[in-house]
Amino acid sequence: MSVKRIAILGSTGSIGVNTLDVIRLHPDRYKVVALTAAKQVDLLAEQCAQFKPLIAVVADEAGASRLRKLLQDKKLSTQVLYGPDALLTAVTDSDCDTVMAAIVGAAGLVPTLAAAKAGKRVLLANKEALVMSGDLFMQAMQTGGGDLLPIDSEHNAIFQCLPEQFSKLPQAHHGVEELWLTASGGPFRNTPKADLAGITPEQACAHPNWVMGRKISVDSATMMNKGLEVIEAFWLFGLPLERIKVLIHPQSVVHSMVRYRDGSVLAQMGQPDMRTPIAYGLAWPERIDAGVAPLNLSQMANLSFSEPDLTQFPCLALAFAAAKAGGTAPTVLNAANEVAVAAFLDAGLPYLEIPVVVEKTLNQIETLAASSLELILEVDTQARRIANNLIRENQR
Repeated sequence: MSVKRIAILGSTGSIGVNTLDVIRLHPDRYKVVALTAAKQVDLLAEQCAQFKPLIAVVADEAGASRLRKLLQDKKLSTQVLYGPDALLTAVTDSDCDTVMAAIVGAAGLVPTLAAAKAGKRVLLANKEALVMSGDLFMQAMQTGGGDLLPIDSEHNAIFQCLPEQFSKLPQAHHGVEELWLTASGGPFRNTPKADLAGITPEQACAHPNWVMGRKISVDSATMMNKGLEVIEAFWLFGLPLERIKVLIHPQSVVHSMVRYRDGSVLAQMGQPDMRTPIAYGLAWPERIDAGVAPLNLSQMANLSFSEPDLTQFPCLALAFAAAKAGGTAPTVLNAANEVAVAAFLDAGLPYLEIPVVVEKTLNQIETLAASSLELILEVDTQARRIANNLIRENQR
């Protein structure tokens, strides 16, 4: 059995930490060769001490200087780099064969594209690679010839429920009629909209089922997360948007479903624990121990499903509209949402203003064909500038 060499982009975030948890269980299967983080230097130093990667990357020079000192104290020879270009180095110069793409936000787009072009096995936990540049990313995967394994629990569930030959010839559809993405509905699924005006970041980040980072927790509360997942599913699986559905499933036991032409519905079930899809991606087509407790269906009183109310979740409606518009509209959606969520978490933007900022930004930018990475990044910058201006106006 050959040892797989893993680069983790975003190793100090929730997905990165869980990935290292799984790898820790299988030291004979996996060797960590690169770890990257933005600001969590102390945690990254601890990870380097345990996994001894060849390369470690942080956001800036100050962080790199501090990390070098910490690693010198531990007598480690890991090469420390910083900045966006260093993320590319972690992919191209670490001799990795597998890349966990887990950097949240647009910052993860360029290194993830580089991993695709280089023919790596890409474990995709970064939504933006497909939301911002779905066509370019899928072309890059085809050019590179590597495996693409979705790590989001919903897309991973769908991948598991599709026939093996689907990934080789998705346009044939193989009797697949619909994809059903399940959503917990977040902490406010039963909260009247009138009561959401005073929601605090702490309330929005208190997800009932999953342990996640703050940004993705807010996206789950607004259901923008599910809207971004619809766009991802469109690119990953090649079905028309009208055949990709969202269902509220508060228990988070059924992670997603595939409906077939013959009336069958296949569901993937499990604990709400990201180590399951991570382990599936790391070992595919094999299955390995993920350290996850078995699911006990006999202890579950009920599993319920309902359609989402788009007036309760305007961010989901905006995502469907951007997906339908195509081109650069999802890039604008994503950028404006990132800015609005950051302002909610850090600068006091009211919770109900998040979709308002996103919608106004979408309305101010013409939708173009997403024909190049340069154009996509330019539109991303423009959308962030407009969203920030709208937020400043809101706070006057």
